[in-house]
Amino acid sequence: MNISLIGTGLMGQALVEHLLEQKQQVTVYNRTAENLTNSVGLGAVAVETAQAALEASDICLLMLSDATAINAVLTTIDAEYLTNKTIIQMGTIAPEESRQLEALITANGGNYLECPVLGSLPEARTGTLILMAAGNQASYKTALPVLRMLGTDPQYIGATGQGATVKLAMNQLIAGLTSSFALSLALVEKEGIETEQFMKIVRASALYAPTFDKKLNRMLDRDFSNPNFPTKHLAKDTHLFLSVAKQLGLETCALEGISQLLDKTLEQGLADTDYSAIMAGVTNTK
Repeated sequence: MNISLIGTGLMGQALVEHLLEQKQQVTVYNRTAENLTNSVGLGAVAVETAQAALEASDICLLMLSDATAINAVLTTIDAEYLTNKTIIQMGTIAPEESRQLEALITANGGNYLECPVLGSLPEARTGTLILMAAGNQASYKTALPVLRMLGTDPQYIGATGQGATVKLAMNQLIAGLTSSFALSLALVEKEGIETEQFMKIVRASALYAPTFDKKLNRMLDRDFSNPNFPTKHLAKDTHLFLSVAKQLGLETCALEGISQLLDKTLEQGLADTDYSAIMAGVTNTK
């Protein structure tokens, strides 16, 4: 199968790695050409334009940071090259942004599917991502062979925008759980309580979430290097959730505090570190 992938950041590179292991032909494009080096070294074919990437395949995966980046790429593609192409948008964007992309692509004869993912680099490399697809069912069926390579149980959510909504809901939980855990852990540290004693109680309770143990050592050691999901992306997604929730009339005061904490963490120069760096924001230390 010929697959193209536009956007070879951390997740994009991991997806390329896995698709190549699955013996797929992969064409890659990234606006920053240096980010293509690893993918090419693994066997992907690099092209100089997004249009060339789209032309080389029937299915194109978009793994870009936000709707602004997506639109910047799509504006470089002549409309005729969208015809009969299936474009799968896998980043975290707002529901309305996704519907606008669908309108643009389908108006030019293309097929659009949103399919944001939950999981990070290990899951991308092993094909165990959680996939939240939404949009035209025919497009979903066309994309399904590729989706099954990326996740063992792709979920079809419904109409375009609903997959994007579920993804925002999941990332809001990431922000809430991580910030709450960091604050509790920092309190325990300040009072000189043994961390393992605290964690034993947490693990035995209904309050436990596996992400606590995944981030525990990073927070204790203040080691936020080699991120699977950078702090800047969680901050961006939190801002996006707030925007969508406010439009729907939801009360967002609790998340607004977390958003401020994430912004504070970014101000400490930790934008490109693992999002467990929110611990540094809580404690005012790096």
